Amino acid sequence: MVKKKSSLHSPVFSLRNKAVRVIWGLIYSTFFRWSPPPLFGFRRTLLRCFGARVGANVLVYPTASVWLPSNLAVGNGATLGPSVKIYNQGVIKIGSNAIISQGVHMCASTHDYNDPLHPLILAPITIGANAWICADAFICPGSAVGEGAVVGARAVLTKDAAAWGVYAGNPAVMIKHRKVFSDDSNV
Repeated sequence: MVKKKSSLHSPVFSLRNKAVRVIWGLIYSTFFRWSPPPLFGFRRTLLRCFGARVGANVLVYPTASVWLPSNLAVGNGATLGPSVKIYNQGVIKIGSNAIISQGVHMCASTHDYNDPLHPLILAPITIGANAWICADAFICPGSAVGEGAVVGARAVLTKDAAAWGVYAGNPAVMIKHRKVFSDDSNV
């Protein structure tokens, strides 16, 4: 009988990945986290230095946390509010002018519960332009939020949210449609 090598002892992330995260953690806990709230440009620069793709005029508050900046893309004019948790072992993309309100948690990975070793599964999250993720919402791995959609306060989004829909609850369901507007309107 051939014994299969257990993946239990195999590293999930490379040594380089771990080293970058240690260095990022030091920079985050000393410079990023304690920077004055109005220094949005400073925090954008720190994120870019660690590989994040961050557009112009993005507002990232100092208490927002990002697990791995190189797995983050944020479009122009988007906001990551206070105490937002970006747990991006997998890629998270946030569209232009999207608002991620205070306390939102986005998790772009999960584990295969059908395998006794529970291997990591990366499941990207996409937030469309002009979307609004309200306070304390949770965005599950692999979810996509369509353009202009709203995920209500404390909602748990387990599946995709259609464009311009308003979602609430646990699990979140569409409760109504939102008025469609364009980026150049005065909203």
